Amino acid sequence: MNFFPSRALALLLAASFSLAQAAPETQKTEKPLSREEAQKEMERRIESFGWTRSGKGQLGMVADITVPPGYRFTGKSGSRQMMEFTHNIPIESQVGVIAPENLQWWVLFAYNDVGYVKDTDKDKLDADAILKTFTEREKSSNEERTKRGLPKLFLDGWAVPPRYNETTHNLEWALKVRDESGNISINYLTKLLGRSGVMSVTLLVNPDEMQMALPAYQKLLSGFGYTVGKSYAEYRQGDKTAQYALTGLITAGAGVALLKSGWLAKFGLLFAKLGKAAYLLVLGGLAGLKRLFVWLFGRRSDPQP
Repeated sequence: MNFFPSRALALLLAASFSLAQAAPETQKTEKPLSREEAQKEMERRIESFGWTRSGKGQLGMVADITVPPGYRFTGKSGSRQMMEFTHNIPIESQVGVIAPENLQWWVLFAYNDVGYVKDTDKDKLDADAILKTFTEREKSSNEERTKRGLPKLFLDGWAVPPRYNETTHNLEWALKVRDESGNISINYLTKLLGRSGVMSVTLLVNPDEMQMALPAYQKLLSGFGYTVGKSYAEYRQGDKTAQYALTGLITAGAGVALLKSGWLAKFGLLFAKLGKAAYLLVLGGLAGLKRLFVWLFGRRSDPQP
């Protein structure tokens, strides 16, 4: 059986080797985490985000989402922790995250009280012009990421060009996002239009997982609902109206690219998936494993590498 290397394991080995070299004295005094301890520590950190596994997940004061069996949901506070944990900048308007139990992919919800968005330009969505706007704002976005010590992100074009569903009043598109190491994430966005604003829903997934994840993602969205009086169909003359139509709604978020950070999400399952041989390779060959966890989890009581 070939245990090496998934991208996750390759990153794990590289990071552990680097940390082991940087702190040889620590290697002599710290005992590496066992397989069970490593997995429990990862689960403990993720669990601390505060998850709901049944019923309804409240998305601010305007909507909710059904949490089906096998899924987990966390609200605004937990979603901010999830963003930071995956090396993304939290968004002020975010209101929740839902994901499969194994976190193979995840979905971010953010609500913007921009008013009622008219769909008068639904037949005039210019994908090329919209993409140009995104790329023009890439530089300023990366400047902010650099200030925060985060890797730069670059747009590699459409995975799905913008399209509008007149029946559901959903606007959707997908962008390919590449980090400095060449890893690609898909940002699959759905804008759920409401009476007084827009719920932005972003699926974070790897390219090779997108087709598998999309049916489950779309089924999840069938459990989304605005509270009474907040739906698009309940618009009344005199309600607040957005200053832009559909094209403006897309470009309003230009420059905000997100990274799935799949190797972090899958880290807790790595040992179980790759088996005993890979486990021995990591623990036997790299004594800096515990410091890798300290680095990942940010334990403030321990020295930072």
